[in-house]
Amino acid sequence: MAAQGQRSTNNMRRRLIPILILSLLAGTPLAAHGQTAAAAPQAMTYGHDPLQAIDFWPGKGTKAPLVIFVHGGGWKRGSKDNATGAAKAPHYTGLGYAFASINYRLVPDATVESQAQDVADAVVHLRSQAVTLGVDPNRIILMGHSAGAHLIALVGTDMRYFAKAGLKPDAVRGIIALDGAAYDVPTQMAQGGRFMAKTYEQAFGTDPARQKALSPTLQAAKPNAPDFLLLHVDRVDGTAQSNALAAALRKAGTPVEIHALPGRGLRGHMQINREMGDADYAGTGIVDAWLRRLFGQ
Repeated sequence: MAAQGQRSTNNMRRRLIPILILSLLAGTPLAAHGQTAAAAPQAMTYGHDPLQAIDFWPGKGTKAPLVIFVHGGGWKRGSKDNATGAAKAPHYTGLGYAFASINYRLVPDATVESQAQDVADAVVHLRSQAVTLGVDPNRIILMGHSAGAHLIALVGTDMRYFAKAGLKPDAVRGIIALDGAAYDVPTQMAQGGRFMAKTYEQAFGTDPARQKALSPTLQAAKPNAPDFLLLHVDRVDGTAQSNALAAALRKAGTPVEIHALPGRGLRGHMQINREMGDADYAGTGIVDAWLRRLFGQ
């Protein structure tokens, strides 16, 4: 009887382990710590591809500030449905802000350049619907995690993407990058090791000129987005890449804050996304203070 019970327990553990791993990798907690779930979002599209889609949660009033989130996934996977993190929408709408999470086309069916343009085009769409959505088009920020952090940093430093979309550099008030890497693509590819080598080559190719063009650190001469907040955990490459981007932005005269948060390695990398917006997470208060300064509320 005891043996049967042990087998049942082991079987349950075997079923739960893949769920836990997928939850960790997706960036979505099995339960947000004391966080009330947000209402169902409004779905909209900003292009003809099915992946050019947005989930939108309204804020308070008729001119709410807007936080736009861009998910990670190594430029080739991930979705607003499984990589936004459960705490962000209820937290930021609870502060009175509107919140949006976007999808974008994925490698290899799309290029990283196309992904960056998708981010800019999503901003255009949300700005164009500002009155209907109750959003203040002059108080929008971009937040991204991992590959999403790279993409928002890229559109915040290489103004060709905003220009093609008909936007000026101040179309967003600022950039919040959550534990990104590949801000300097050639350095990342040279030092990143074998674990991510194929992912980086698939995303950025082998042409040095293209790799440089896709590097926010190497594009960070003015004009840039007006303000940056760079957050990283204890990862060797993420820390070095964040510090180098901060230095390049400061050299260009662009305001930037950089903070190291608790957590190490892959677990910390996922934690920053999964728990951002949770009142108990160290990064939440840092982001909230930065948003209050930019939004004035």
